[in-house]
Amino acid sequence: MCPYSVMDESDQTDDDGFLPKGLLEISVPPGTEGERLDRLLANFLPDRSRSFLKRLIEGGRLRYDNEESGTIVEPSYRVKPGDRFLLEIPGAIDAEPAGEDIPLAVVFEDDDLIVLDKPAGMVVHPAPGNPTGTLVNALIAYCGDSLKGIGGVRRPGIVHRLDKDTSGLMVAAKSDPAHEGLTRQFSDRTVERAYAALVWKLPRPSAGTIEGNIGRSRRDRKKMAVRREGGKPARTNYQVETVFHGGAASLIECRLETGRTHQIRVHLAHEGYPVIGDPVYGGGGTRARLASVGEDATAAISQLNRQALHARLLGFIHPVTGENLRFKSEIPPEIAKILRMLERT
Repeated sequence: MCPYSVMDESDQTDDDGFLPKGLLEISVPPGTEGERLDRLLANFLPDRSRSFLKRLIEGGRLRYDNEESGTIVEPSYRVKPGDRFLLEIPGAIDAEPAGEDIPLAVVFEDDDLIVLDKPAGMVVHPAPGNPTGTLVNALIAYCGDSLKGIGGVRRPGIVHRLDKDTSGLMVAAKSDPAHEGLTRQFSDRTVERAYAALVWKLPRPSAGTIEGNIGRSRRDRKKMAVRREGGKPARTNYQVETVFHGGAASLIECRLETGRTHQIRVHLAHEGYPVIGDPVYGGGGTRARLASVGEDATAAISQLNRQALHARLLGFIHPVTGENLRFKSEIPPEIAKILRMLERT
């Protein structure tokens, strides 16, 4: 019996930059019990590299062949007799994005880099589901051919990201030296980043550090989660700035020591203080929450179509000139309106 078979194809896409090509049904053959999962898959699929398969596993593309057991995200998992898996195999998508005439809020620019104030609702780089209308598309049109090839074809100039519905400051490279220098600073964690987050409830203590590895959720691969095992180390420092309605909601500042996917949102939700307006990580306005903040704030929150998270400070050393640069961004009007309503007694 063949240890794997191709199942029906799908035209669904995800944020990893892949177009799913099909599903493989994999059964653990006799004599391979106890073998590492990534090694087992490499033996089944000799035309695919082990590193590629490892990325698929870590990206949540392998699950048990039943809905109850969920997803496996650990390449080192030791297979057991009778294990059956479904592996999603992606195909390639168009790698080179095109320029689009999209307005940009430019905060600073020179020959080597550009600092922007990204609006909520804008995806940073093209991906399935969002192939156009991204920050990369706008940057290519704005900067012209000079941006091509800076740091790669698919994400030229990009050295960090913000979630689609998070607004605020970003820096992009316009030259290879700038890309290399900025990438190094982000890797060395020397970039200063501060976010304003409007959250439900009042964090205790009022200032502290949230630590916990972040990785793909075992239940939903499109979400991240704090993991007891696996994942990548993550550290978020926070400080309460304003308390509303006796602790029903709070405005806090978060500063990152690491830069994991959805880090602030995941860490705050894990501690019980989800970002207001974040439906993915429990920040929706329940009846009890809305009742606790009053009618005016309830009306403003109901109109919010994003999470109340804003990258308001960005500081780094210019990778070419050596100048110390620091930029600030005001909280967007839709969040500022909620803050005004919360301040009313």
